[in-house]
Amino acid sequence: MKKIFYALTAVAFALGLCNCESKPEQPIGANHGPETSLDWAGVYTGVTPSASGSGIDVTITLRNDLTYELRYQYIGRPNGDFTTAGTFKWDKDTGIITLEDASDSPRYQIGENKLIQLDIQGKPITGALADNYVLRKQ
Repeated sequence: MKKIFYALTAVAFALGLCNCESKPEQPIGANHGPETSLDWAGVYTGVTPSASGSGIDVTITLRNDLTYELRYQYIGRPNGDFTTAGTFKWDKDTGIITLEDASDSPRYQIGENKLIQLDIQGKPITGALADNYVLRKQ
């Protein structure tokens, strides 16, 4: 009788430790992309190449409310300072953001403390100047 009592007590204890609530399974990557897993909001800066001149000093501020401010300052050019603001959207599958209200709707890949500017096709820029298209978080 004692053996049955101890066995039932052990089973009841084990069941008490078990959280038997079933939770719906989420697809891999659901709610685990850059939008939720990285500390992405903040100010990113860098100097990107320019077809004419010494480059473009770029500053992008991304806010938690999915708004941004983008500032281009053409180095060495008088009146070469341009600022735009608006909203951006996430592609949750790729972690790419698109600045919706900017001319040409530039796209960036979010990384750990960096934004990587993408080309017109949405691919990372390659070649000798590729590192110049990475903006660092301040």
